[in-house]
Amino acid sequence: MAAPVTVDHTPFSATLRESTRGVHERAHQSAFMDALFGSRLPLPAYARLAAQYHFIYQALEEASDALTDHPVGGAFVFDELRRGPALAGDLAFLVGDDWATRIEPLPATQDYVRRIRTVAFDWPGGYVAHHYTRYLGDLAGGQAVRKLLEQTYGITGPGALFYHFELDNVPAFRKRYRALLDEAPWDSTERQRILTETLVAFEFNIAMLADLAREVGA
Repeated sequence: MAAPVTVDHTPFSATLRESTRGVHERAHQSAFMDALFGSRLPLPAYARLAAQYHFIYQALEEASDALTDHPVGGAFVFDELRRGPALAGDLAFLVGDDWATRIEPLPATQDYVRRIRTVAFDWPGGYVAHHYTRYLGDLAGGQAVRKLLEQTYGITGPGALFYHFELDNVPAFRKRYRALLDEAPWDSTERQRILTETLVAFEFNIAMLADLAREVGA
């Protein structure tokens, strides 16, 4: 008798969340983030993190522009999520009006950006993997950084704009985003590819944080 066929009905959003839980914790527990949340870093060290975000989000939001009209990838393009203008305001405050000529990407950031440019411009699944890793994380855990900036450095406006999203209802948006993940027309093979790339994205983020920790002596 043939073995019974089992069908996994787990929503893709739940699979992504559970499969990335461990690597997410590794990022949160990195030496740099531990020092940041322990209020052991000077403000210029946080400015270096914001600078790395500029390069990462610049690439990711250029990918958004490239996929705006794609029937699948375009569904994940949300102008209200774009972080470029907020980061520009933060860096003007943290570094100076000439910030664009003064910041540089760390080696790990260059690798991260190169990966985004390789997989996210013409592969919607790759775009979603990196989009999910960055934006959903910022909507959730990033809010703890926003509170830390206020409590440790007294920053509530420019300098912390990155964590202020133009969303009326964040929980409702996250629910909508999860529904998009669950309803996208990806078969099991494509879902596995996206999951794998999501883990890759987390690893690039961890490598970037490790570079920062070495630079600031965290």
